[in-house]
Amino acid sequence: MLILVINAGSSSLKYQLFDMSENKVLAKGLCERIGIAGGKNTHTLPDGTKLVTEIEMKTHADAIRILTDRLTDEKTGVIRSMSEIDAVGHRVLHGGQKFSESVLVNDDVIAAIEECIPLGPLHNPANLMGIRACQEVMGDVPQVAVFDTAFHQTMPEKAFIYAIPYEYYRKYAIRRYGFHGTSHRYVSAKAAEMLGRPASELKIVTCHLGNGSSIAAVDGGKCVDTSMGLTPLEGLPMGTRSGNLDPAILGFLSEHEGMNTKELVEMLNKKSGVLGVSELSSDFRDLAAAREEGNHQATLALEMFDYSVKKYIGAYAAAMGGVDAIVFTGGIGENNKVARNVALEGLEFMGIKLDPVKSQQSLKNVDIAAEDSRVRVLVIETDEEFVIASDTLALVTAAKQA
Repeated sequence: MLILVINAGSSSLKYQLFDMSENKVLAKGLCERIGIAGGKNTHTLPDGTKLVTEIEMKTHADAIRILTDRLTDEKTGVIRSMSEIDAVGHRVLHGGQKFSESVLVNDDVIAAIEECIPLGPLHNPANLMGIRACQEVMGDVPQVAVFDTAFHQTMPEKAFIYAIPYEYYRKYAIRRYGFHGTSHRYVSAKAAEMLGRPASELKIVTCHLGNGSSIAAVDGGKCVDTSMGLTPLEGLPMGTRSGNLDPAILGFLSEHEGMNTKELVEMLNKKSGVLGVSELSSDFRDLAAAREEGNHQATLALEMFDYSVKKYIGAYAAAMGGVDAIVFTGGIGENNKVARNVALEGLEFMGIKLDPVKSQQSLKNVDIAAEDSRVRVLVIETDEEFVIASDTLALVTAAKQA
């Protein structure tokens, strides 16, 4: 079965075409600057060759038509016709409390995603554009929505309710939702597979670390807590996001800087995190280079990030009553050995002991803990698109058999 995976942003659209009979990617690409001058499509062939085309795309439907042309091109295409595609899987940011698992898209699902727009005002409208664009261009091909928030819906109330008047939860569903759920789900299941143990027996802390970062406590294969909250702003200090802070800071800045709500939210989302502290960059590689040159603020920003990762690992181990494995994934988690090692430094009392050789190497899908470590430390390459494709395959197959 051929599955097209779509991740639609407000002005971009990423895509991958999977052949699920062989679990492989046939082609992938990115449409950029949709609705903006200077549109561009970057299409990657199975051999890694990149075909870059500058082309205007007024709407997401135009982007779908572009990827259709690329996938079916006589010379470089991988299929003869879009009719060969059996289904489309979409990444959808926010499913609110309505969705705890992936679902086949119908009118009711679209309406429910629309109802969640206040919770995901930047992403959900774009995700809907992707769904509607596929409906316009591809007709009745089955579509599936896979939600970033779904994996975290198993959290108990004590973990997701905020200590503000309960009426706001009743009225607006203000609570912790968590994000990167597809990644946390994938790597926690992969960890169980690597350890040769049932997920139901394991307590795992999964660390998805990148420009946006989140950590989850996964007990028995189910999420029981996670660091992001109502929005992806809560938790760790990130590339440009503040993470946790005293809410009274906002009132102080409003009074003394004259900042309104929109300006405060923009500051927290786009001007804070390691960028705000370092006053240099949101890219951890830039900060690492600046640290080598003795830049104090770059060093401080990285120390704050590593310290926060360490605190969450300890807190979630305590919340679960122990930990069997710690997983690192995401751009930083997979590739930044210094960040991993510093975050785990001093946690030997928890039974964490790193292998002195493996922990210094840039390896993926490996256990970097020492042989005598009670807690395993795994570096796992995440694959959210494969999860979306797999869920799409399962739901479409079940629907055909029903």
